[in-house]
Amino acid sequence: MIPVNEPWLGAEEAELAREAVASGWISGQGKYVQTFEQRWSEQCGRRHGISVSSGTAALETAVHALGLPRGSEVILPSFTMISCVAAILRNDLVPVFVDADSCTWCMDVNQVGHRLTARSSAIMAVHIYGHPVEMDALLELGRTRGLKIIEDAAEAHGALYRGRPCGSFGDASAFSFYSNKIVATGEGGMVVCDDDAVAHDCRDYRNLYFDAQYRFTHRRLGQNYRMTNVQAAIGCAQLDRMSRALERKQSMASRYDELLGDVPDLQLPARSNHCDNVYWVYGVVLGDGHPFDAHELQRRLREQGVDSRPFFLGLHEQPVIREMGHAGTDRFPVTERLSRRGLYLPSGLAISAEQIEQTARTLKRCLGC
Repeated sequence: MIPVNEPWLGAEEAELAREAVASGWISGQGKYVQTFEQRWSEQCGRRHGISVSSGTAALETAVHALGLPRGSEVILPSFTMISCVAAILRNDLVPVFVDADSCTWCMDVNQVGHRLTARSSAIMAVHIYGHPVEMDALLELGRTRGLKIIEDAAEAHGALYRGRPCGSFGDASAFSFYSNKIVATGEGGMVVCDDDAVAHDCRDYRNLYFDAQYRFTHRRLGQNYRMTNVQAAIGCAQLDRMSRALERKQSMASRYDELLGDVPDLQLPARSNHCDNVYWVYGVVLGDGHPFDAHELQRRLREQGVDSRPFFLGLHEQPVIREMGHAGTDRFPVTERLSRRGLYLPSGLAISAEQIEQTARTLKRCLGC
């Protein structure tokens, strides 16, 4: 079976992890935590980096530190990971969804202004599958309407929007270093920001709000979201070859484009002049001319030895969000189409050229091409 998104690990990661263990510091206090935070924040052009235990923890921590008014509304795409809405709900905020852009699969920024109300406090911009959101329009709304920008760059390590790195735009920006990400630490995440007060609160929140003077005195409730020194050591090794990883992703996507460009009624990932898509995953969307959906295509691929993954189910269709009363009655047709007719192909950093070609041949065969 050709796997979907396996990590790219080697001797460098093993050596730094060994050094972290040998140092005696395996908690969040070791030198690699500070080194990884500094290097990642510099990579993003930010003043502060605050490492945490996961991308989900990064989102929750970022939203918490912005101090948004309880019960206020946050605009976000319906087509995204459940972690995004969970971070909003866990901070006693109200999610308001917008549909996806049919080309980039990111949030349709043209809809955001129509969803704003007097209760709006923030916009959560999510870079989907490695393609940046159209940030100019969101930043302008944030400036003119006094809204905070929360940036989820979990899937966009190294991606650029008009020459600026994803993760450099938000009042607080969140990353994931889960094992399938371009920079992977197994589990882990990071909040980056420029504001000293936001950074300070992120650090305290991830560390249970231990009092600076009387350690076991807690005046606020926080979380234990610390990243370990071992994870950070692996992250430092991954950063050393991030440029090679990005080149590999670009090469992989170009080869898939060549092999699949002649398949009728099949949408491939977007390319644009002002965005550098890093192709965290290589997604395809079935056109209406194909008489089956992505779940059936996934089954056919698996039968022939190729694994794949479905696209996100829209947040407005998630059972838990419906049960909580946050789904509303609005329909989001692009999101619903992507959820039913999109999947992503094997696109991990360890995939071989032969496996890419085998995947393309198998896909064509499954589609009758």
